[in-house]
Amino acid sequence: MKRGMPNSREIERKYLLKRLPENLKRSRRYVIAQGYLATEPAGRQVRIRKKGKTASLTFKVGRGRSREEREIKLSPKQFAALWPATAGRRLYKLRYEIPWRNLLIEIDIYRRRHSGLVVAEVEFPDRVTCAKFKPPSWFGREVTGEKRYSNVRLANE
Repeated sequence: MKRGMPNSREIERKYLLKRLPENLKRSRRYVIAQGYLATEPAGRQVRIRKKGKTASLTFKVGRGRSREEREIKLSPKQFAALWPATAGRRLYKLRYEIPWRNLLIEIDIYRRRHSGLVVAEVEFPDRVTCAKFKPPSWFGREVTGEKRYSNVRLANE
């Protein structure tokens, strides 16, 4: 999502990793707890997330590389009030943020029942940049749009 814009189109691609990049431990990182309040088969989702000390509610519509996204900041009290409603639809991960060629790569290392799963997501400012993207050598197979690797699917397993 474009930072600072509450309503926007998210354009991203997701990859499995062959290996973790060098110097990963020097990158900014966050612990993420994420739960889903509502999900629909057509790709409409309402989730809450605590990333470090920041909490938000996000509404997404669509699947694949490009979809609508709206995000609202939550206070710690609001997050705590909504979190119980996500029971059975949660996931936990450690996220590293790596600046790379004017883009940001987010590496998610999943925890708890998804331990061992590691994916990278790259968000793009536009469709042209997305289409021209050449992944770094440590990226593996692209899994953009594959239901098996969607956060909502992982949270519901």
